Order: sequence, then C-alpha cells, then structure tokens
Amino acid sequence: MAVNLTELSLPQLEGLKGQLEQEIEFLTSSIGQLKVVQTKYVEAKDSLSVLNKDNAGKELLVPLTSSMYVPGTLSDVEHVLVDVGTGYYVEKNVEDTREFFKRKIDFLTKQIEKIQPALQEKHAMKQAVIEVMNMKIQQLHSQQTSQSGTAKA
Repeated sequence: MAVNLTELSLPQLEGLKGQLEQEIEFLTSSIGQLKVVQTKYVEAKDSLSVLNKDNAGKELLVPLTSSMYVPGTLSDVEHVLVDVGTGYYVEKNVEDTREFFKRKIDFLTKQIEKIQPALQEKHAMKQAVIEVMNMKIQQLHSQQTSQSGTAKA
C-alpha cells in the first residue's frame, strides 16, 4: 500500500517519522547484536590455532569466570567441546569445529547483509518524510506571512 506523503498532515508525518525512527533503531540494534555474536565466533575460530601438537602438554590458564583463572595443562589438542546453544555442548575435532564456526560466521554475515538494505530503505523513507514536513512547514509559513500582509492592507 503506497501512501502519498504530500497528502498526509503534519501530525501524521510526525507520527510516521517517529515510527521510522523506531524501526531504524531496532534494525541498527539487530545488526549490532549480530556483529557481536559474529565477532565471538571469529575469535573462537582463531583460538583453534593454538591447538596443535607443539602445544600438547603445555601449561595454560583456564577461565572459571571472566576474571578468575586456574592453571591447567593442555592434554588433548585434537578435540574440543563446542557450545551449540541452549546449554548443549558437543565434542568435535578441531577441523569440524573450524567448519562449524565458519558456517556460523557465514550465516551471520548473510543475515547482516539481508538487514542492511532494509535499514537503508528506512533511512531514505525518513529523509523523504522530513523533506515533505519541511515543505509543508514552508507552505504554512508563507501562508501566514501572506495573510498577515493582507490583514495590514
């Protein structure tokens, strides 16, 4: 359903502008959240590089919380436990894990690419609404000026 913006009143345009601003905020937030998750997967995939035969038996720090660690020894460099969501962990070999992270990263990239055009479209629509609003305000202003000019005469 196409709406001619010039047929809308200023309050209707203001409401539409507010709605578009909310949609822009939501889409921007969604992209931001997807990028955060994507970064986590990229970092996890990059972390797999330390799992090689040269590092077997080496000491490392194991995180208990984000700020507390305990010493540990890297015993298995061929398998990892992968969080696949909702509290489930799956044991995978390093190559399968690398592929798993690659698929997740690719999926998130595609989702971001799907949202980006919608965000650009909402920005363009908001700009069009602002332009029509400015035009209508100019018209009201010029009408008031001409009416005050004829009232003085």
